[in-house]
Amino acid sequence: MEQSPKHNPDARHPGQPAQQPAREPNVRPASAGALDLSRPPDADKLLRRGRAVLKIEADAVTALTDRLGPAFVSACSLLLRCAGRVAVSGMGKSGHIGNKIAATLASTGTPAFFIHPGEASHGDIGMLTREDVFLAISNSGETEELITLLPTLKRLGIPLLALTGRLDSTLAHAATAVLDVSVPAEACSLNLAPTASTTATLAMGDALAVALLEARGFTEEDFARSHPGGSLGRRRLLLHVADVMRTGSELPRVSPGMLLHDGLREMTRKGLGMTLVVDAQDTLLGVFTDGDLRRILEQSIDLSSTAMQSVMTANPKSLRPRMLAAEAVHLMETHRITGLPVVDDRGILVGIVHVHDLFRAGVM
Repeated sequence: MEQSPKHNPDARHPGQPAQQPAREPNVRPASAGALDLSRPPDADKLLRRGRAVLKIEADAVTALTDRLGPAFVSACSLLLRCAGRVAVSGMGKSGHIGNKIAATLASTGTPAFFIHPGEASHGDIGMLTREDVFLAISNSGETEELITLLPTLKRLGIPLLALTGRLDSTLAHAATAVLDVSVPAEACSLNLAPTASTTATLAMGDALAVALLEARGFTEEDFARSHPGGSLGRRRLLLHVADVMRTGSELPRVSPGMLLHDGLREMTRKGLGMTLVVDAQDTLLGVFTDGDLRRILEQSIDLSSTAMQSVMTANPKSLRPRMLAAEAVHLMETHRITGLPVVDDRGILVGIVHVHDLFRAGVM
């Protein structure tokens, strides 16, 4: 009699998918060179590598200083003569550096923008005009996407400034001006990832931007105008005294003949810790502050018979409406005062600035 086969629990029915072998949870498959996460990293080794990278990159930037000469002057002159904009271009990491260089140039007085070389060869080169300068970044000087653009740039008569690590490259030979940003080696231990070379290129871009900034006479207010949304521009450099001062009925003011106790009531009503003494034409004669009050109280002066003109501080420090609010901050900090009157060119009172106004405006 034929025996029936024994039941195999691992056997599957026809059409049933094969079972995958069970895998322990949260265990990475072993691979060559895989990091053993069960052991802490070697702290000393990490620190040594980090310090070595910083030294390599610092040395790469320092080495650029000895190369600055006629070529740098030529590059600056080319950009200063540019009647249009500087179109910065580069691929990969050089493209990221190019984006930053373009942004720095634009914010410091040299109109600039970034154009991707791959997109440029597919129509974006139409953004360029004959008034522009093309700044190309390529460590090898042989980046295909940039080399492809050279005939068009030549045909349009657009000057080419090259930042490259090889002065014997195709890009360097085609350029109107060339800056050498070569480095002995990358900071990457494999000498492959762009590290020291991109740092050196970025530093050279900053050197160009700042040299051009000074050559153009670019000022703090110019910088503020290109940074209207930033706290540096809007608060420190754009706001004037006229933008933050109190005017009209908010001004604490008294006449020189007013009695001291009435002057104190005006101080209390306006809540600024001071009052301004003016004549009938609103010419500023003096100020009276909380500090002045403390001093006269020590002298037992009669508040009901003393006139404001006899206790005020004459010829006080004052501001002009068109002064920067930052200048008001400087004066207050230097002289340790909390409020300053604002007068026009004739000495007529037009406002007052209190330290609280400057805090609200974000200047302090």
